[in-house]
Amino acid sequence: MADPDFLVRDDLQLSHPPQRRFGACADCAAGRCAPPRQRGRRLFTGLLGASALAPAWAREGVDVGKKSWATKVVPAEQLEQAGSQQYAQMLQQASRQRALAPMNHPQVQRLRYIAQRIIPFSYEWNDRARQWQWEVNLLGSPDLNAFCMPGGKIAFYYGILEKLKLEDDEVAAIMGHEVAHALREHARERVGKSAATGLAVELGSALFGLGNLGRTLANYGGQLLNLKFSREDESEADLVGLELSARAGYDPAAAVRLWQKMMAANQGAPPQWLSTHPASGTRIRDLQANLPKVAGLYTRAPRPERRFPIALPLKSSGG
Repeated sequence: MADPDFLVRDDLQLSHPPQRRFGACADCAAGRCAPPRQRGRRLFTGLLGASALAPAWAREGVDVGKKSWATKVVPAEQLEQAGSQQYAQMLQQASRQRALAPMNHPQVQRLRYIAQRIIPFSYEWNDRARQWQWEVNLLGSPDLNAFCMPGGKIAFYYGILEKLKLEDDEVAAIMGHEVAHALREHARERVGKSAATGLAVELGSALFGLGNLGRTLANYGGQLLNLKFSREDESEADLVGLELSARAGYDPAAAVRLWQKMMAANQGAPPQWLSTHPASGTRIRDLQANLPKVAGLYTRAPRPERRFPIALPLKSSGG
């Protein structure tokens, strides 16, 4: 039963509204997206699906290479603290507008159950995840969006659950993708590259003084949800998310079904990032090519003991 005190608000007001949409790519939006064979340092697994070519010592699952050098520029603790502060502020603002789902809401319980299955498999990808104070919440917005901020702060918008009629495996695909962004520290990478540029300019007057560094990082870290991930980041999150959901016992093929739904939902009036994407089918083909790499993980994984119904339409409010 719908909670009468929880609304989907068309006019949800947040001081740090996310500018990045689920799966959105800054390069795609700018028309700079490269085909798979031209992608950069990390995504070298794309269409090489033949496991027979892998050495005997290779780990089971996907391989996306090392993290960017730029993650070393920014202290992880500082970015995680900024993420925690912005997340808490967002929840307070949503709560005042009756747009924060209560803990007993069935979709909140669903999200937290799926997160509890995925999170233990995150530690291999980032040892810091063991210390993160993970949080999972549901915001009353009709947008097709979800995110995970540095430090494990997860939020789903009701619109992506309800409009796409997501099943649990598809929810796990989204969650795995967004958690992968945090584990691979894509926000830290983006901030690091921007900060490195700013600090290089300041070298004429001071050699990386701590005061200048702190101010620069604070400026970039203050708008974490405005950061745009690259196509390479998105591809990496697709693959790591594929493995996370498979290890958690959710069908990794659901990621393909999810993107088919996303494409169908945006026919006729696609958002900017999708309308300028050279071929959404390329993303689906990349996922399909990597399914064999996680098939064994999924086959051996214990299946979830609980399954949840899809999200029901909620009362909408514009004022």
